[in-house]
Formats: sequence, C-alpha cells, structure tokens
Amino acid sequence: MKVLVVEDEPKVASFLKQGLEEQQNEVTVVYDGLFAKKMAMENTYDAIILDIMIPYLNGMEVTRELRAEGIKSPILMLTALSAVDEKVNGLDAGADDYLVKPFDFKELLARLRALSKRYTDNMVEQKVLRVEDLELDLDRKVARRGGKTIDLTAKEFSLL
Repeated sequence: MKVLVVEDEPKVASFLKQGLEEQQNEVTVVYDGLFAKKMAMENTYDAIILDIMIPYLNGMEVTRELRAEGIKSPILMLTALSAVDEKVNGLDAGADDYLVKPFDFKELLARLRALSKRYTDNMVEQKVLRVEDLELDLDRKVARRGGKTIDLTAKEFSLL
C-alpha cells in the first residue's frame, strides 16, 4: 500500500513510518496540513493517516478540502481527541475511520487493511474512468462531460 502519514510529532511519525514500512508499505510522512493537502492532490494514496492537531490546516480542514476536491483515498484520523463529538466531527468531515491515541499497532494495521479493501473493491465495482469533468462508464458504454451524456457510436467510445 502507498500510505500518506500526516503527523507533527516526530517520534510518532517515525514509529508509524517504520512500522508501516516493515509491513511492506510505501510511506510518505508530512508534518503539516498544507503539505498534506499538496501531497494528496498530487499523488494517489491507498490510505491517508491523518492527525487532527497539526500546523497550518488542521486534520478536519484537510479532510474537508480533500473531499471537496474529489480525493477518494480512505482517511484514517489518528488523534488524541477521544470525545464522542470529536469522533463524529471527524467522520462527518469525510474521514472513513477514527482511531484514538494511544493505539495498538495491530489494530491500526487491521483498520488500514479494511479501508484499503473497501476502497479497492469500490474502485473495481465502479468501472468508471474520470479525467476532470469527463467520465467514461465502461460497463454501460456511456460518456459524460460536466454531467451531460455525450452520444457516441461504439467506435467513438472505444477510441475515447
């Protein structure tokens, strides 16, 4: 898996990076919300592990902005904020899961596997290719741009 870890505490970030790499994951670590957003917009990640209390943009803001930009990568919020309202806010902001620090690393790995499986299964089920506002539904052989269907012959669709 390709994982983006967003954590401003160097010891925690190092622990996560080392543990995830030992499990054959490719890990990128960033320490603030602005850089997290930039990396997530420029790269595709199988999962994003995101602390809430980070500099510049907090984890809630990063999540909202990524979802608004159409980034679908699963987001696991990993934070010391344990109140039920905080968990609800994180999930409502667009996170897929929420884990409170301190945590057991085996549980983190299990949650990442579950998120990754759902994400990949969902991508396989859809069979829709997207580039900006152009969509190609490979099952139905339908093309849409800006939400409007484009009438194409079978040959035109296959060329597109």
